[in-house]
Amino acid sequence: MSRDAFLAARDRLLASRNDYERAYREFEWPKLDAFNWALDHFDRVADPSRTALHVVHDEPSESGAPFREEKISFGALSARSNRVASFLRDTGVSRGDRVLLMLPNRVELWEAMLACMKLGAVIVPATTQLVASDIVDRVARGGVRHIVTDDAARPKVDAALSTLPSSERDRVGRVLVGAEAEGYRAFDEAMGFDASFSASGITKASDPLLLYFTSGTTAKPKLVLHTHESYPVGHLSTMYWIGLSPGDVHWNISSPGWAKHAWSNVFAPWNAEATVLVFDYARFSPTRVLSLLEHAKVTSLCAPPTVWRMLILEDLKKTKTHLREIVAAGEPLNPEIIQRVREAWGIDIRDGYGQTETTAQVGNTPGSTIVPGSMGRPLPGYRVALLDADGRESTEGELALPLAPRPTGLMVGYIDDAELTERATEGGFYRTGDVASRDERGYLTYVGRADDVFKASDYRISPFELESALLEHPAVAEAAVVPSPDPLRLAVPKAFVALVTSAEASAETANEILQFVRGRLAPYKRIRKVEFIKAGGGPDAENAVARFVSELPKTISGKIRRVELKMLEEARRRAGLRGELEHWDEDFGR
Repeated sequence: MSRDAFLAARDRLLASRNDYERAYREFEWPKLDAFNWALDHFDRVADPSRTALHVVHDEPSESGAPFREEKISFGALSARSNRVASFLRDTGVSRGDRVLLMLPNRVELWEAMLACMKLGAVIVPATTQLVASDIVDRVARGGVRHIVTDDAARPKVDAALSTLPSSERDRVGRVLVGAEAEGYRAFDEAMGFDASFSASGITKASDPLLLYFTSGTTAKPKLVLHTHESYPVGHLSTMYWIGLSPGDVHWNISSPGWAKHAWSNVFAPWNAEATVLVFDYARFSPTRVLSLLEHAKVTSLCAPPTVWRMLILEDLKKTKTHLREIVAAGEPLNPEIIQRVREAWGIDIRDGYGQTETTAQVGNTPGSTIVPGSMGRPLPGYRVALLDADGRESTEGELALPLAPRPTGLMVGYIDDAELTERATEGGFYRTGDVASRDERGYLTYVGRADDVFKASDYRISPFELESALLEHPAVAEAAVVPSPDPLRLAVPKAFVALVTSAEASAETANEILQFVRGRLAPYKRIRKVEFIKAGGGPDAENAVARFVSELPKTISGKIRRVELKMLEEARRRAGLRGELEHWDEDFGR
């Protein structure tokens, strides 16, 4: 049976949780034919005595406790998702239909995801931060037939659908969570359906399951298709990287709608039969996060570097945690963060790497030696090659996955762009678009996006390396490095810097930062220009190119869009303009 093969592969990884060499050597992706993860795995481990989902709301309970909490067992969530599946079927959701799920961190999101899997419907995850035009794009390009949302997002959904011809609009079914509205069926009706569920046919492992719109750091979002095998089974690699075991309480700080939410709030923890902890908050508060770590007795924590940068501004030593594993993903992790957390808690944050197109490919695994600055080694089930500009394997180059055999955790492809899929998989490799280097021990270090790496005086410059050096300075909260066109050197590194609130955006601060990184970087890597972010800044009255930068441009998933800063800098240099809060090395006689 497919389920038996899946569990055997999982148990092999659990048995070698602290032995990377053994896990990497012995692991093989299970061979599956018919497989529906929600029916064949989740329902089979649906013990009513163990907590599957623990949702904590950032508000006091009626009894005066610091948080309002909901705990749902595996057994209860299995039954509730059965009811939702029958309800969605009754609303017209059929196998293969694409269902846009646009919900915050609330129980109904997990009920709906499991229900769609059981039905064989294709889930189109969507962040609640989408605007109407984004929703229109997803409905049109994603072929969405049904939308499940809540009352907070309903106006945006209505605005999006109002732009469609009535014939198209009427074909989109709508379900509303936690409220009632004309044109929507109330999600609450689901609890009136039977707790048993019978699937309408067999789900093949190769059937489509998830359709992701990427965050679009450099271009229009791509449509990434995953199957009932590539993500549920593929995330065995993610489970191993995080170091999860049955009974763990795992908290992943991530917003719904993005791949990382499915990685660590659904598949990796429930593959291991661990509890998923979710914090539902209106505004992120490092103090409340640290309080919840203690309160919920979290054993495993995953957070992006942006969150870690905020947490280390707190006095971490005051927090008495139950943590055994802490990891980071989404962006490369700066060594300064690892050091600060180790000093406070005596635990190393273990970096990892993957994409929406894949599960976790590379990671620092439990029990392994941590190499500062490295994102680890290839995870079980993945082989990694570094390809140079000529497509030859090297010690530095584009990180690529050999396709013979094809790793289970890799997407089907970009479904709306056959040419892009072909380019990404040419020559027998899936090309990630990220550049890395490999040392003699096999550890991989992130260099940067292929589009972000640039040349200065014929030397290759990694923005991430320079940003890491900047973040070691106590006045720097965030930084982004881009090439600034230079007639002599082709380009020089320029840093856009957001300061901590206590620092002043002055020439003295700029000089101090430039000198600070000067002592930490080779001469050819030196940052030659610094521009401070001016909150509330706007276009210059005479020339929009000379505007202040009011914030670092980011995708709605929080990744810095260096491409926008690069374009701005190129336009400024062409116009011979310079920002008011911009300081150059030569200003200080260097």
